[in-house]
Amino acid sequence: MLFLLAWRNIWRNPTRSFTVMGAVTLGVWAALFMTGFVTGMINDYTKSALENIWSHVQIHEKNFKSDFEAKYYIPAADQLLVNIAGKEEVKGVSMRTLAQGMIASGRGTRGVRIVGVDPNAELMVSTLPSSVLEGKYLDGARKNELLVSQRLAEKLQLKLRSKVVLTFQDSRYDIVSGAFRVSGIFQTNNTPFDEAHLFVHKKDLDPLIFPELVDSLTLSAAGFPVAHEMALLLHEKEQAFPLQATLEQEHRALQVENYRELAPDVAMYESQISVISMIYLVIVMLALIFGIINTMLMAVLERYRELGMLMAIGMNKIQVFLMIVLEAIFLGLVAAPLGLLAGFLTVGYFQQHGLNLSAYSESLRGYGMNEIIYFDMLPDVYWQVPLLLLFTALFSAIYPAWKAVSLKPATAIRKI
Repeated sequence: MLFLLAWRNIWRNPTRSFTVMGAVTLGVWAALFMTGFVTGMINDYTKSALENIWSHVQIHEKNFKSDFEAKYYIPAADQLLVNIAGKEEVKGVSMRTLAQGMIASGRGTRGVRIVGVDPNAELMVSTLPSSVLEGKYLDGARKNELLVSQRLAEKLQLKLRSKVVLTFQDSRYDIVSGAFRVSGIFQTNNTPFDEAHLFVHKKDLDPLIFPELVDSLTLSAAGFPVAHEMALLLHEKEQAFPLQATLEQEHRALQVENYRELAPDVAMYESQISVISMIYLVIVMLALIFGIINTMLMAVLERYRELGMLMAIGMNKIQVFLMIVLEAIFLGLVAAPLGLLAGFLTVGYFQQHGLNLSAYSESLRGYGMNEIIYFDMLPDVYWQVPLLLLFTALFSAIYPAWKAVSLKPATAIRKI
């Protein structure tokens, strides 16, 4: 009886009820939209960071990262690469030679990290080849090719075929220099990365940085069979942690790190996705509380005499309280599916087509993000919303219901 009475009560003033339901529907949609947008931004940043900078797993000689000295390299890296590439969870693996040095042109100098790569292997672990705007990716057709970012090229006034000098320290602590020519200009969606990195062919860098190996090792098309860094890209990022444990057992002399250890900011963003979605939901629900309280309080005050009459003929305070609470719950339950459906369809659309923010592309690249954001959503959000909305409706109904049960029937009946 109470359910039927409460249901009919909310339709006694359709305009007011539809207004509240519209607000609830819009609030639920807005919460899902913002959650999908922020989750998509975080996922985009993570994907970009893994494909451009960190990969899922990296391997170094144990002392290399603490001192960043060229002499701390991975021996027999070519054999290790073949062993790792054979693992089913590995999508691609590349070995790199690294040096911290200077790039000098006729217009100035900049401190950079010089990365020597095997171009063919790098295709499997990085989006760098697809980021080339002018010229061509490293193909080894000419000696001492250089791939520089557009940002760095602008600052040093470089163009294709410009000659630069790279200066760095070799494995014997001697300062060495090499002349290189710009073969390509690239741009990723991460401006800080672009300004700090340039790429050369590993076979051109290795003889300069490992002079002690020139006579003892054969320089192949991929460079010397040694490396400072080995980057692994996996089919799924969750595979990084068991693979790391396996590689640590197999190669105890090497330092194996997963992407969360390499990039604490990525780990922090990943851990905050669920927290951020909950924050948006709570903010929206808090806003809805005031709307529902206002509506239910108006409904109680305009039915003062009616409620007094019901209590006078035998309806007890608990029943009156429950009736008001049920009215608030019905308002939320009718609107929640509409908001969920609208949010689900909106997130699904932008998950496929993305939200174009090209007007803010420069700012987004400063944070390492693409100009097109593809929404995403944690499945848990779709059941968290109805639960939070139910709690919101219950909480919103407490004061109006208390106001209803506190009235005195004899006084309420005589109220004009």
